[in-house]
Amino acid sequence: MSEKVLKQASKDTCDTFCYDEEVVQRVQPEIKIVEGVELIFKALSDATRMKIAYALSIEEELCVCDVANIIGSTTATASHHLRLLRNMKLAKYRKEGKLVFYSLADDHVHQLVSIALLHSKEA
Repeated sequence: MSEKVLKQASKDTCDTFCYDEEVVQRVQPEIKIVEGVELIFKALSDATRMKIAYALSIEEELCVCDVANIIGSTTATASHHLRLLRNMKLAKYRKEGKLVFYSLADDHVHQLVSIALLHSKEA
């Protein structure tokens, strides 16, 4: 590492190791509530799935064929990603004859997509 990088890295850590035991005792048990939440972000961290989620936030409902054309993939690829989103409870589907339509599971997913997009525009 260059000297400049070392100096910069040292500014973002404490110069001495200490902690507030009261804060640690209060917050540490609460951390367990986030177990499994990372899977939602893992599902949305894939560029294709994020595009699909965003498309579903624009249109309330899309057919698998529409999704495939929107993202420029085969229906098999679109279906694979939609199935993963559905299994993660981020999307839901309904069948109408030979067609399958997908939508976001609820407003929380829509909000996650919207907030992520807003944050990325701010950066």
